[in-house]
Amino acid sequence: MVIKLYKPNTPGTRTLALLDYSDLTKVKPQKSLLKPNPQKAGRNNRGIITVRHRGGGHKRKYRKIDFLRNKFGVSGKVASIEYDPNRNTKIALINYIDGEKRYILCPDGLEVGSVVISGTENIPIKVGNALPLDLIPLATEVHNIELNIFQGGKIVRSAGSYATLLAKVGDYVTLRLPSKEIRLVHKTCYATVGRLSNLDAYGVNKGKAGRTRWLGRRPTVRGVVMNPCDHPHGGGEGRSPIGRTRPYTPWGKPALGIKTRAKRKYSDVLIIRRKK
Repeated sequence: MVIKLYKPNTPGTRTLALLDYSDLTKVKPQKSLLKPNPQKAGRNNRGIITVRHRGGGHKRKYRKIDFLRNKFGVSGKVASIEYDPNRNTKIALINYIDGEKRYILCPDGLEVGSVVISGTENIPIKVGNALPLDLIPLATEVHNIELNIFQGGKIVRSAGSYATLLAKVGDYVTLRLPSKEIRLVHKTCYATVGRLSNLDAYGVNKGKAGRTRWLGRRPTVRGVVMNPCDHPHGGGEGRSPIGRTRPYTPWGKPALGIKTRAKRKYSDVLIIRRKK
């Protein structure tokens, strides 16, 4: 998938850069794998806004994705490659030989008609196949990685991302994640071979504010243009700086660069090198 650039015929197309979806299969989503995805506009059960800048946007339905890949030993053929409004990577519809249909995250290079399979016995190291990390060769690119066995893939699920196997020692496998963090994952956890599709997703430029509104995002107002009662950066005469030694959130906590990870977390022992 490549980036499409547009002629500057209007202000909205002057900087517009979108993904070219011409390689997607022209079919409707599998109805049995859809479920309602009601929008909450950033509000809790009392109607109070708890997440700012949400609301509006086009109605969506959620596609049930098979992150678990637990159809062991049952092969399936890629029936279609589709767009998913809930994520920035493509999804693939798999028709298994026993009649079941499932969506999976579509890795780069997977095509309609390709055969995928998951399991432990005689599974080839091929794009789209899922198998335990212990059976995947070193230096292989993987995605949709489990952190606990049979929990389903939890990390490396966004467009163009992949992790690399660096070493196998004892019961753990060493992975380099997209954030450059190096951590240990148990060797029995499953992962899918290959990197994810939509490698050019980082180059998308929406071109105008309206396209952001279609995606359910409302305008964001800078703190420096607010009043002091609304934001710690507010107030002052004219174009004034924030007036503090460091940036703060609207609720008075340090922002931009402050580490938010818990100081004592169960997974600290599994992290060899922190992300940068």
